[in-house]
Amino acid sequence: MSDENDSESDEAQYSAEEVEEQLDQVAADLDDAETEADLDDVEAELEKAEEMLAAADIPEPDDEDEEDPQAEFEDRADELRSELEEQRGPYAEDVVADVEDVESTVTDTRWTDDGRGDLADVVNEFSEQVQETLDADFRVTVTRNTDDLSEVLTDAATAIDDANLDPDDDAATIEELAEATAALEDGVDDAQQWSDLETREQLEAQGFFDVLEHRKDYPPEWHALKVWEKRGRADMVLLALDNLESNFMERHCLEALERMGPEEALDEMLGRAERRDKDAIRIIGKIGSEEAVDDIVEYADADPGMAKVVLKALGEIGSEEATQAVADQLVADDESVRSHAARALGRIGDTRAIAPLQDTLADDESDNVRASAAWALNQIGTERARAAAAEYADDRSYLVQSEAEKARVE
Repeated sequence: MSDENDSESDEAQYSAEEVEEQLDQVAADLDDAETEADLDDVEAELEKAEEMLAAADIPEPDDEDEEDPQAEFEDRADELRSELEEQRGPYAEDVVADVEDVESTVTDTRWTDDGRGDLADVVNEFSEQVQETLDADFRVTVTRNTDDLSEVLTDAATAIDDANLDPDDDAATIEELAEATAALEDGVDDAQQWSDLETREQLEAQGFFDVLEHRKDYPPEWHALKVWEKRGRADMVLLALDNLESNFMERHCLEALERMGPEEALDEMLGRAERRDKDAIRIIGKIGSEEAVDDIVEYADADPGMAKVVLKALGEIGSEEATQAVADQLVADDESVRSHAARALGRIGDTRAIAPLQDTLADDESDNVRASAAWALNQIGTERARAAAAEYADDRSYLVQSEAEKARVE
């Protein structure tokens, strides 16, 4: 059995001369190829040459400085394959794919006014060339609207595909369409995108600085930000937050949003909250939307710094969905976290929190935490809650006594 395998292996080997002869044949036939069928034959010959090379018995050079014949043959085979691919086509399906890529770019990119004007020009010119080349009619009124431009390009791609162009018989037509598509791509690349503008140019274009009669503060965007906040225009504050990259302006934008608590900032802040951004969570608390509870409640048992911010926000939102998660923090290791949890429960006002707050008032080792629990019971405000707080009128802590007295008065 072993002798038979050795014999087959020997028969599969080729000499360097045989490999070179096969590569020469591929090169000659490639020069003579005129049709796709010819190129298919050349590709089959090249594949055979590559198989021969893989099985060839080619000795390595004795001198390290000499070229390795094996490597030379492999390089030549690679070059022939590249030449083969260059001679193929062009294909109508490649043109269609390129047009579809341009259509996606037109749709997915944010363009300036000038850019949309340039797009309209190049798309209109392209559509006219395609219609003339194919003797087709798919004209759509070309406007600056990117949806209209997208429709024109989609119709052009469909017309090219429906023409069923043959790579051999219709090579000239395909080449003409490919050139028109290349010009289209260049025109779209040259059209001005929104991202091409400098930040201040973008803000200027969107009217951010229109509120400034004079720019008395530096930087002027800070002055504009203060005016927009005063006017209650959260959209303009968010615009500045999205566009201005300085830490200085980001801080002032976030502070403005925290003071305003605008509903329209919720989505942006939820995205930031996923990255555990404390400023965003503070703003979410000011917004007060119950929609945010599920997104931030999981951080209630995070490190003390984060937990306090989250507990305060949950208290401000006031959703009873958060009651249990907040109550769980009444036994946290950190004293300030326990205090924040108690006050959050008071703001939420859920009567289910009365019992755990009573336990905290009775057992917590920190008078500050106990005072917060008493305050929370007063905030819940039911007869039972006030009675639980009022029991501590003679407490050792003045803060607890004060809350107990409030409960009695009420």
